[in-house]
Amino acid sequence: MPVAAVAIRQPRAVERVVRGQPTSDGAGVRLTRVLTQPLQRRLDPFLMLDTFGSDAAADYIGGFPDHPHRGFETVTIMLAGRMRHRDSVGNVGVLEPGSVQWMTAGRGIVHSEMPEQEQGRMAGFQLWVNLPAKDKMTAPKYRDIASADVPSFELEGGVRVRVIAGRTHGIVGAVTRPTTEPLVLDVELAEGARFDLPLPGDANSFAYVYEGAVDVGGDIATRVDAQRMAILANDPGADGARLASVGGAARVLLVAGHPLREPIAQYGPFVMNTPEELQAAFADYQRGVLAT
Repeated sequence: MPVAAVAIRQPRAVERVVRGQPTSDGAGVRLTRVLTQPLQRRLDPFLMLDTFGSDAAADYIGGFPDHPHRGFETVTIMLAGRMRHRDSVGNVGVLEPGSVQWMTAGRGIVHSEMPEQEQGRMAGFQLWVNLPAKDKMTAPKYRDIASADVPSFELEGGVRVRVIAGRTHGIVGAVTRPTTEPLVLDVELAEGARFDLPLPGDANSFAYVYEGAVDVGGDIATRVDAQRMAILANDPGADGARLASVGGAARVLLVAGHPLREPIAQYGPFVMNTPEELQAAFADYQRGVLAT
């Protein structure tokens, strides 16, 4: 739907441009880890961002067999391909191009994400969002959001935005969450297009360019090429972010949220606040009571 553009006075500058680290996870799925553990404090409440994309079945066919989580939320955004979700709570769903899965692990869940294809392209993202201490042991929840159910809007000049989470430009996203109030946008820019996004002053934010190239910032903008993440500076004088495509069309995953400013204790699939809570999570998993 068309909406009115929102102008910002002073865009945030780029503090740092990050190139992801190639790795593998699950049963040998090849991916790139863009938001790594050393960046968790800086980008609080976001714990991890993985991006995956391959036309070679060998890179993804093993999928992600049963594995546990506790203490945070996972957001899976599919660009291409099909992946089936099953979990210990009894949920079953299929992720398809353009769809989103939002899973709150809470006190514990065991799930699998397995390819529903043996050939063709598989591509997308997984973002981890921390839960506040008071909510880490909440009951697990799961939502499958079809592509058609992700709200979107268009601006003059060739801007199209899918609002996966949060609120912007008068549009409420597919998911809204308390406390961290994550804003997750999939932004598509035509050649020469510009997008201004108001952001709260205390929000941590980043932009991951996954197609084309984008100038990020104001008069002295930083060019960010594809497969790069720009961490946006927390400038008290800035009132938002500005993205402008460079040399052609571009697509960007833009993410922002309120920091929790709580201790982070992580080991693998468990994210708690203290080492003792981590030990309890492992003990519960080993005893088979994590997801009960």
